[in-house]
Amino acid sequence: MQLSKFTDYALRVLLLAASAPGRNTTIREAAEIYGISHAHLKKVVLMLSKEGYLESMRGHGGGFRLGLPPEQINLGALIRATETDFALVECFDPNSSCSIASTCVLPGILDEALAAFLNVMDKYTLHDIVLQPKAFAIGA
Repeated sequence: MQLSKFTDYALRVLLLAASAPGRNTTIREAAEIYGISHAHLKKVVLMLSKEGYLESMRGHGGGFRLGLPPEQINLGALIRATETDFALVECFDPNSSCSIASTCVLPGILDEALAAFLNVMDKYTLHDIVLQPKAFAIGA
């Protein structure tokens, strides 16, 4: 299993915002720090803002900051909000053409493994993984 780049970028944006409480961070700044496309980060920040994870402000002095305290941003919930497809194998798809799907036990095992992964992520919040601002120094 691999998390999507969208989820990866969402986690990075939240880590950056959490490292400087009360300070506005711009998408341009985040793109430069992470070496990620401005356009991709714009989509991530928009989604995180719509979901309440971030507050975004336009204009001079604008940018984004956390919309919730880090203790209230659950990592499992964030992953569920950002991932669009938890189908680990083809047979999870209702239109699967797998010839053994009706008798195979692997999907049940994979479902259990996915649930275990999400249960572990549910135990943690952004507060548990927050970094110091110096971690984001360009070129560090």
